[in-house]
Amino acid sequence: MRSKLVRLQKFMADCGVASRRKSEALIESGAVKVNGRRAELGDKVHPDLDKVYVHNKRIVIKKKGGKRYIMLNKPRGYVTTLSDERGRKCVADLIKDIPERVYPVGRLDKDSEGMLLLTNDGEFANTVSHPRAQINKVYHAVLKPDLTDEQAKTISRGVVIDGRKTAPCEVRVMSRGDERAAVEFVLHEGRNREIRKMCETVGAEVTRLRRISVGSVKMGKLKRGMWRDLTADEVKKLLNSGKS
Repeated sequence: MRSKLVRLQKFMADCGVASRRKSEALIESGAVKVNGRRAELGDKVHPDLDKVYVHNKRIVIKKKGGKRYIMLNKPRGYVTTLSDERGRKCVADLIKDIPERVYPVGRLDKDSEGMLLLTNDGEFANTVSHPRAQINKVYHAVLKPDLTDEQAKTISRGVVIDGRKTAPCEVRVMSRGDERAAVEFVLHEGRNREIRKMCETVGAEVTRLRRISVGSVKMGKLKRGMWRDLTADEVKKLLNSGKS
């Protein structure tokens, strides 16, 4: 029986609670109990016999081979690939604790951050990422210099990049100051570095770009570099958005 014992943080990661590193932080904070006792770093559990609770809610291990739907808050500096021959940091480095092999749905460029979906469900990935789905993707960007209302209108109507006009999008200047502008973009398509290239056509540079939502699913307070499983309701909402 002892051969089936695993480290508590690994068990928590296999249950989809968080990465091992985040699980260790939860254990240290006192949020984890094993069989009614406050857990400690170094504890091991039997996946089938011990009862593990996080924030007083019991967790159970997710069987390998099942479908997974992951939301990752991608930091800047990571490429949206599972491996990179140039040795750059990949999003795969952030999801090592996920037993299933998941892959990105769409992409965020290396210098962008925010909400990235990953899954092993091909139908889900195709439905959500296909251009005909036209699922809204919301981004917050910092631009320099300031973006005028006329420039915002020009971008929203569509501009030509790489020989093809972009689809209409929503552009809203949220604030201005110190020759900077905080701008919200709502896109329905996902061309490579689209927002950066659109802004370049009107003489603006994107210094920071963060995706905050896909469809009606929002990233919320998920910390940078962390991931969580989508809820069943979130998966349903994304699939319904893609079919509407």
